[in-house]
Order: sequence, then C-alpha cells, then structure tokens
Amino acid sequence: MNKIRIDPQTLIYPMPAVLVGANVDDKPNFMAVAWCGIANGEPPMISVAIRHRRYTNRGIRQNMTFSVNVPSTDMARETDYCGIVSGSKASKVEVCQFRVFYGKLDNAPLIEQCPVNLGCKVVHVLDLGSHAFFVGRIEETHITESCLTDGKPDVNKIKPIIYTTEPAKQYQAFGEVIAPAFSMGRELRAGNKG
Repeated sequence: MNKIRIDPQTLIYPMPAVLVGANVDDKPNFMAVAWCGIANGEPPMISVAIRHRRYTNRGIRQNMTFSVNVPSTDMARETDYCGIVSGSKASKVEVCQFRVFYGKLDNAPLIEQCPVNLGCKVVHVLDLGSHAFFVGRIEETHITESCLTDGKPDVNKIKPIIYTTEPAKQYQAFGEVIAPAFSMGRELRAGNKG
C-alpha cells in the first residue's frame, strides 16, 4: 500500500455539524461549527474552535458561555445557512425561525428544534493561531423526549449531521453499523491472551 505525504491537515472523521450559540450584544446568534469535540468526562466538557474574527466568538467572550446545539438531518438547510451568513449582517434566528430558549445559563441561547442542546460555561480559552479554542463545562443538557430509547439518547432518533471537507464539501447522515462496540475485539484478545 503506497502512502503519499501531503501538507498537514485536520483530517479527522467524522466532523459533527453543530450550531454554536452565544448572545452577542444581548441578542441570540448561532453559527455552524464542525470543529467540535468532547474534551473531558468528569466534569463533562466540550470544545469548539472558532476563528477570531467570527461574530459568535465575540459573544462567547462577552458572556463566557455558549451552547452547542445538535441539529438533525432535517435541519441541514438551516445549519448550512448559519455557516455562510454572519450574524452581524442578518438575524439567523428570524431567517431560520429558530425557537430560542434559555436554561440555567441565562445568556447561552438554545434552539428548541435541535434534538440535543448543551449549555456550557467557558473554563479555558486558548488562542492557537487562526482559531480560538473554547473549552466549556457542560452545565446542562436538554434532549427531545422522542429521541430517547429506554430513557437514553438514541443516535438513530437524533439523526445528527456529519460534515465532510473537500473534495466533497457536503453534509451526510450516519451510515451502516459495522459491529457492536466492546465486542468484536474480544476475538483478538482471546487469541493473544495478553
């Protein structure tokens, strides 16, 4: 198998397409972000990387809070819009007809139509170059009741959006199941006894 060296790139898949919310000058705003990930388990934390010049970056710094809203596949159009239009030029809440609510963090706007909402308090900000890296402690989680199975979040009901970069530049849904987790590798462990 031949390997070809290319320039350093952030080729980690999949990238979730989420809507990061912040109040900017006391008005709710949301931007599409693909650079989002789990940062810590206890206490639960999440990270988002946002370019310094982005309008949402300003709101996060004003309040030191943000939200991460997980849109379902039927919200792809609104998610894309939030990634191509600046909140400084248009009210994304009005255009997308988002129903905004607030939890215990009264300045981290949440989107009712999104199946999952995380309200976060900023605990770290790292200026890394092109982006500010925000780490937020998840203060509360909201989930649409119909997205639960036996009281637990069900990814097949949530239907999150995955973003893929060039050359495709597209949104995708989760695909086929390959195998159950924490099971398939036991075959290797059984043969290795180590």
